[in-house]
Amino acid sequence: MGYNTKLADRIREALMHLPDVEEKEMFRGICFMVNGKMCVCVSGDEMLCRIGAGQMETALETNGVRQMVMARNKPSKDFVFVSEEGFHNQKDFDHWIKLALDFNPMAKATKKRK
Repeated sequence: MGYNTKLADRIREALMHLPDVEEKEMFRGICFMVNGKMCVCVSGDEMLCRIGAGQMETALETNGVRQMVMARNKPSKDFVFVSEEGFHNQKDFDHWIKLALDFNPMAKATKKRK
C-alpha cells in the first residue's frame, strides 16, 4: 500500500520554512525529519506525529487519534497516528504540525547506524 502523496505535500509545505528538514522513506510511507529527528510521517492515509508523552493523554481524547503501538504490542510514549478525521480542516492540520514541532527540540535523536 502506498502513502497519501497529497498529505505528504501538505506536510512538506507546512515545513518548508524550516532550515533542516530531510525526507526519509519509512513506516511504509515517508517521514519528515526536523533537525535530524523524526517529527511527522505519512503512513497510508494517516499522519504519524511525534508529540511527546506530555501531550499523549489529551491527544488520545481527540477523534481520529490513536497511540502508535510498536513491536510486542508496546505503546509508544511519543507517537500518535492521526486519521483524516483528525486533520480534515486546516486548523486541525496546523495543530498537529505545531505539536510535533513544539516537541522536536526535546525529542531524542535517533542513533546513527554504522
